[in-house]
Amino acid sequence: MADLFQKNDAYQPLADKLRPNSLSDYVGQSHILGKDKPLRKALEQKNIHSMIFWGPPGVGKTTLAQVISHTVDARFQTISAVQAGVKDIKLAAEQAKQAKHIGEKTILFVDEVHRFNKAQQDAFLPYVENGTFIFIGATTENPSFELNSALLSRARVYVLNSFTEQDFEVLWQRAVHLEPRIAALNLDEPCRTMLFQYADGDARRFLNMLEIAADYFEPGHPITKQEISGLLQAQPRRFDKGGENFYDQISAFHKSVRGSSPDGALYWLCRMLDGGIDPLYLARRMVRIASEDIGNADPRALTLALNAWEAQQRLGSPEGELSLAQSAVYLASAPKSNAVYKAFNEVMALVRNESSAEVPLHLRNAPTQLMKDLDYGTEYRYAHDEPNAYAAGEVYLPPEYAGKQFYKPVERGLEKKIADKLNYLNELDRASENKRGG
Repeated sequence: MADLFQKNDAYQPLADKLRPNSLSDYVGQSHILGKDKPLRKALEQKNIHSMIFWGPPGVGKTTLAQVISHTVDARFQTISAVQAGVKDIKLAAEQAKQAKHIGEKTILFVDEVHRFNKAQQDAFLPYVENGTFIFIGATTENPSFELNSALLSRARVYVLNSFTEQDFEVLWQRAVHLEPRIAALNLDEPCRTMLFQYADGDARRFLNMLEIAADYFEPGHPITKQEISGLLQAQPRRFDKGGENFYDQISAFHKSVRGSSPDGALYWLCRMLDGGIDPLYLARRMVRIASEDIGNADPRALTLALNAWEAQQRLGSPEGELSLAQSAVYLASAPKSNAVYKAFNEVMALVRNESSAEVPLHLRNAPTQLMKDLDYGTEYRYAHDEPNAYAAGEVYLPPEYAGKQFYKPVERGLEKKIADKLNYLNELDRASENKRGG
């Protein structure tokens, strides 16, 4: 038994085995690390500044921080915001001070930095300012929303992108070179492409799947696409229901509908459904879009969006999702108008910012004799008793806003007819004014 516990062949994940120590071995992020890029030049000159890496999981944020520490000959210290607090920050700063006394500089890498609250983030500021350590934070969330402005102002933000298929191919070649078990995998290009697509930009996920494949398939066995497909069943997609990726995809969906792209709308709808979004959230969003971006250019859009919402509630998933797709395609294909949306916002801003205008006497109801004696409802003209059922020249806004036009229909869809109707009524108003003036 003693021999069993003394064995020193502990398992090391493939991702750790392939972790680079130099910039030349680092894979991906050529937009910030390519030749003559500012960060690359600064590191080659061993110049270092505090920075924040923002990107999705598995794109090399931690690895890049470690490579930087090797490149600039700095000790690497790390804390995780998931487990640490202000006490841990102070302890890391004390250790960095001791290292500084003997001529060593320290990089403090803070993983998931957005998990720290504002007060905890403030604890870094004095040490960053006096050079106790170089701060490198990693986050999957938008720093503009999740990090203190004071901390942001002292660090440069670098966006790290998802891995491309070319990046994955480089990783594959390195894995084959370094790990015999991976080299023994008989993976042709179509099978590798399936793995690349499954990884969805996440290098860690790709390398983990390579290890699973090495355990699953016999060395040298010619692997088919069907076998890879079976290995990747029920694959989860990258979709954070409350994070940056969530809002990016919702934005892409909304803008595809607004931009009259049914294909774009369908793509983002399916991406979100595949990622596990609540379908009813999408249904509610489409009801909003129907009023905000289509409005009276096609009032049927609102009805269809409401029907899709009801169908999803009644049928659930996956049956109800086809109704959502039908609604998304219709909304994207419909004529667009934001005239109601703009008019609503304008009037809401006016009402909130201006003093309350009195209701004109002729528009007030007069259910009692006292109200009638006070001229409530006097001179009100009942539209149905007028020619064309329209009281030409009648005013319905408070006197302060007489002549103001908030709603301006566009020349598209049904709103073109609405615009023609309103123009005709305006002509009747002008004729009535001329007649009174004459």
